[in-house]
Amino acid sequence: MEPLRDDDPSVIGGYTLRCRIGTGGMGQVYLGESAAGLQVAVKVIKASALDEDTRARFVLEVDSLKTVYGPFVAAFVAADAYADQPWLAVEYVPGPDLRTYVTGHGALPLAETASLGALLAEGLRTVHDAGLLHRDLKPQNILLADYGPKLIDFGLAVLAERRSMLTATGFVVGSVLCMPPEQARGEHQLTQAADVYALGAVLLYAATGHYPYTGAGWQAVALRIEDPTTSPDLSGLPPELRPVIETMLAHDPESRPSLGQVTDQLVQVIRGCGLTPAQAKRRLTDRTPAELLPELPARPEHAPYDPAVVDPAAREDEETASRPERRPGPDDEAVSDAEAASDAGAEPDDGAEPPAAKPAAGPAAAGPAEPLAPAPRPPDPRTRLSAPLRIAERLRAAYARDARF
Repeated sequence: MEPLRDDDPSVIGGYTLRCRIGTGGMGQVYLGESAAGLQVAVKVIKASALDEDTRARFVLEVDSLKTVYGPFVAAFVAADAYADQPWLAVEYVPGPDLRTYVTGHGALPLAETASLGALLAEGLRTVHDAGLLHRDLKPQNILLADYGPKLIDFGLAVLAERRSMLTATGFVVGSVLCMPPEQARGEHQLTQAADVYALGAVLLYAATGHYPYTGAGWQAVALRIEDPTTSPDLSGLPPELRPVIETMLAHDPESRPSLGQVTDQLVQVIRGCGLTPAQAKRRLTDRTPAELLPELPARPEHAPYDPAVVDPAAREDEETASRPERRPGPDDEAVSDAEAASDAGAEPDDGAEPPAAKPAAGPAAAGPAEPLAPAPRPPDPRTRLSAPLRIAERLRAAYARDARF
């Protein structure tokens, strides 16, 4: 995550943006927070990429997410595809993407790779059951959470039966490294087998750290993918995974297995490791602990309690307790009603007679001079009254005195 930049918005669609999560070809992704504290991933289309085709693709992404749900798909939260700055908010998944994890920690072991593939195959089945194809499955679009993997970024998802496309014929859209041959050729009428191929490329990367085909540029990679005589690079792949991944990467879409068959074969690999699917999933999630959410600054409505700040009420009690008790003398007189009202903070009654002036004492009556009372100190601007706290402390002390334990 990166801090916000000066040109980043602070609020989108009612969500306060806290930091940057990542950048894509179409837009920027932020960590946003709702008024109630719900954290979401907010995708905002870049102004430089906002044209008619981009907005149409974004509208399609929003519509796609509204129809897909399941435990392995980041849930749709809210969106406005027609705003001046189109945005989409989805479930925030606290975990790294697969490419980041493999780059930092290396390839996954056998059982964990098989578990990842089986879980993702089930996730893709929910996408296909909704009548959609993902079309851009790659390690960056797979997040590893502490409860399992999540599929994200349906920016290229299209309805399986859709005939009108948003791109010109022959224009390759998507990430070429995991792209099936038919998509690399620019074909539009793709089938579910295209996502099966991409999943095989993802699993190869998870198990080995490399893709089926590489090259100096995307055009060179696409040419190798399209060539039926060039076999994918399966070096370093565990032999237990080779049969299923090799068939998933078949050049002919009709030769690739269904997602149900992929799940069955990967579950057999897991059981061959002496594990149940649940145990293998636990091993996978134990390797990818959840990332801690960034601490957000607190905004208290009142100043926090500071024990160094003097409570004026408590200070008054301490001064009263430390002052020696003085017995009333013969010269003391009762306090007048007006003085009592003044001490209490009330205004004297305008119709009341002022008290009679006290005759000055003569020399004979003069006694030892009493020390002058200290001048009242000005109130500390940091202080605030805490009568409820003082009362609570007295109750606590009284209870502690009378308690039998």
